[in-house]
Amino acid sequence: MVKTKDLRAMTIDELEAKLLENKKEQFNLRIQQSTGQLSNTAVIRKVRREIAKINTLIAERKKNN
Repeated sequence: MVKTKDLRAMTIDELEAKLLENKKEQFNLRIQQSTGQLSNTAVIRKVRREIAKINTLIAERKKNN
């Protein structure tokens, strides 16, 4: 998981790429959970929170421009 400090250092394009990557990971984790292959369900929560952090930073940057 990436820290907020590291996310703030990224550009909007990098944040959007990271967002897409996390959404794909979230989808894969949900599939694993539904098939019973996911052993650590806390990972889903961490990915969801990271997506929220990225969305917040993107919104802040777009609002300031």
